[in-house]
Amino acid sequence: MRIVVKVGTSTLAHETGRLNIRHIEKLVKVLSDLKNSGHEIILVSSGAIGMGVGKLMLAKRPNDMPTKQAAAAIGQCELMYTYDKLFSEYNHTVAQILLTKEDVEQESRRVNFQNTLYRLLELNALPIVNENDTISTSEISVGDNDTLGAIVSCCIKADLLILLSDIEGLYTDDPHQNKDAKLIPIVQNLDEDIMHLGKDKGSMLGTGGMVTKLQAAKIVTDHGIDMIICHGSKPENLYDILEGKRIGTYFMGKAVKS
Repeated sequence: MRIVVKVGTSTLAHETGRLNIRHIEKLVKVLSDLKNSGHEIILVSSGAIGMGVGKLMLAKRPNDMPTKQAAAAIGQCELMYTYDKLFSEYNHTVAQILLTKEDVEQESRRVNFQNTLYRLLELNALPIVNENDTISTSEISVGDNDTLGAIVSCCIKADLLILLSDIEGLYTDDPHQNKDAKLIPIVQNLDEDIMHLGKDKGSMLGTGGMVTKLQAAKIVTDHGIDMIICHGSKPENLYDILEGKRIGTYFMGKAVKS
């Protein structure tokens, strides 16, 4: 299978912004094993701004654009250094791709991105994609890497998009506030009632929330691609997902006419 895995800042970093070493080491180990088994893996990784915040010892995620871009410039270095070091331990070569809104909206630039991505897979590299927060002043589409994960999935004609989040999946209500909220195991139709469930906000270090995940689901399922939301602290769940077990919330891709 060709799988796009999106990992959020809340999975990669502690609330301090510092790297969550345990989580990222487990994630890299599982992704390396899945790649060894023959799957094509594309990783869409948040975390540059969050890690920059931690390294700069800032009290919180900045609101002004110059400081965000400065934090991204510092954090992206640490993020890719960490990925390169950890994946190299399992004999996998990583490649960094940083995108802006124009790269996915302008046809010629999007084709260049697609060609590069396909060639990297042919060369058995593991592409790691992030938004180019250092120079981008307008965030991609709705402004979160959930959307970027969906765009990458459509560009590369993935079989599956997996969003690793700080929540088990889509619930009937906010489980942090309502103990009676129930996990929704499968969504076959993204109707108005389902979309209304995406009313929460993201973490302090990240920009997303359930609303961006549902919008990502809308993008990929309309292209016939399946999507799953599951908890990022348990990357071993990826094994169960690929064995057909029900983990998190599964969004069924629509049949697309050829």
